[in-house]
Amino acid sequence: MELLIDKVSKKFKDKKAVDNISLELMPGVWGLLGANGAGKTTLMRMIAGIMQPTSGQVLYDGVPIQTLGEGYRDVFGFLPQEFGFYPEFTVKDYLAYVAALKGLTERESRRRIRELLERVSLTDVYNKKIARLSGGMKRRVGIAQALLNDPEILILDEPTGGLDPGERVRFRNLLSEFAHDRIVLISTHIVPDVEYIATCHAIIRDGRLLATGTTEELVRLVEGKVWSCTIPARAVPEYESRLQIISLRNENDGSVSIRYLAENPCNDISVPSVPRLEDLYLWLFPQGGVENPKRTSRKKGGIHR
Repeated sequence: MELLIDKVSKKFKDKKAVDNISLELMPGVWGLLGANGAGKTTLMRMIAGIMQPTSGQVLYDGVPIQTLGEGYRDVFGFLPQEFGFYPEFTVKDYLAYVAALKGLTERESRRRIRELLERVSLTDVYNKKIARLSGGMKRRVGIAQALLNDPEILILDEPTGGLDPGERVRFRNLLSEFAHDRIVLISTHIVPDVEYIATCHAIIRDGRLLATGTTEELVRLVEGKVWSCTIPARAVPEYESRLQIISLRNENDGSVSIRYLAENPCNDISVPSVPRLEDLYLWLFPQGGVENPKRTSRKKGGIHR
């Protein structure tokens, strides 16, 4: 099983939303990381067959998805950022409607709906109208509809928006189990949602692929660039003005522990800190839009320095 994104680009007037991206997706969980506006949603819509590339193509097991047509949709599940529903639909009615669209028999539909309502903790509200549900519950309904046809390829665009921490943990566990022999691609800018469950990550910025690799491979790109130290509380504004601070923690003695990103330590008391995937994300997408030319060139499996 292979999903190949082959030199795919998408241009809107004079702007390239996706610029010559190539990826080879195999079974497992993939994280698609990037800031808002990076081109993630456009890329996913092309993978879903909803939008046609300006150039390049998407192939499933060597066959263009346009050629596969209905056969591709039969093995595909998609959760967009915003999914539509009729306000009068109950959870049960909506899932039955989507199951019919996906070609499930009535018997299959009942079984899958019952199973998924339990898996995403919606059994107690299955007769409620979707319009009356909380944002997190609506998101869970969207996750359930994407899983109805037990797809071989599952594409999820910002799936955890509105979910509380407990729901996010259950969702990550569900995806890890589901992806055993399937391709799952999760687009997000919430790095912890994919840091520990993704087999591999692809990071894009301004429509271009910056890096691909496992969490372990990618965090090496910021080794020696993550530092920590303890400073007086009164010095925090001055440090914030000249450093990219990742986190601050107030200590009992009135001092503040900071963790920051920099090519070199900012003082003699800073010590190296073990990098995480979120550190790489913040290094590539610095707050305030600060540019660093060393962060922009790309190569499969890493970043040119």
